[in-house]
Amino acid sequence: MKRFRNRSVIPGFGLSFGLTISILSLIVVIPLCSLVLFSAQLTVKEFWDAVTAPRILASYAVSLKTAFIAAAINAVMGLILAWTIVRYDFPGKRLIDGAIELPFALPTAVAGISLTYMTTNKGLVGSFFHRYFDVDIAYTSLGIVVALIFIGIPFVVRTVQPVLEKIDIQYEEAAFLLGANRWKIFTTVILPELIPALLSGFSLAFARGLGEYGSVVFISGNIPYKTEIAPLMIMAQLQEYDYASATSIALVMLFFAFVILSVNAYVQARTARRVNANA
Repeated sequence: MKRFRNRSVIPGFGLSFGLTISILSLIVVIPLCSLVLFSAQLTVKEFWDAVTAPRILASYAVSLKTAFIAAAINAVMGLILAWTIVRYDFPGKRLIDGAIELPFALPTAVAGISLTYMTTNKGLVGSFFHRYFDVDIAYTSLGIVVALIFIGIPFVVRTVQPVLEKIDIQYEEAAFLLGANRWKIFTTVILPELIPALLSGFSLAFARGLGEYGSVVFISGNIPYKTEIAPLMIMAQLQEYDYASATSIALVMLFFAFVILSVNAYVQARTARRVNANA
């Protein structure tokens, strides 16, 4: 009697899985391993001194604070933009929908130069805030937040938009017939469905903001202990050919990003289980 091996229902699984692991190794695993190898050139004390120097700690604080604030603002603005695009028809809708992805295509250095020019005290936007509100945008932490909002807004919009499009409007109509007002319908019917997508978009924007360099380095002014970001500290170490210290700082930033994205993955997994349980 012949024995047959169990075969996957999906044809070509072995080849596809092998290619996936190979590509993942070449693009992700091997470069990350190089960070560990360079950092391993330092002793434990040297590594600790490199990643906990006062100026480096200040750059962590600036990066984390500005990225978090920008991601939180993007969560609100992204929801409003996605809602407007999905729920309303107006002239220029497709143009606005396409323009949301412009930060993905625009070189970050170009974005940084443009934002800096607009937000200086002599710029179109910066002069208005400086004259009427006595607020400086460029070369401050506020300028960093503005740059991170610009590069992070597409993550929230493109994460929320598909979910919003799939929400059945019949549930809203049923809630309206039962006497709920518009705010009640939004908070009890729509928002619970959007929260996982909002958290996902927030996490992606937060992680993206942590590693942003090109659009921030111009507008921040790079003032020590005030507007220096962690990626700038990495570049400074590289310019001094101190690769071990640069990769050590990069490992710390990688840890922050890993924690953020792990939380995002956990939220996505819980959402998937909830949807399957209700199906």
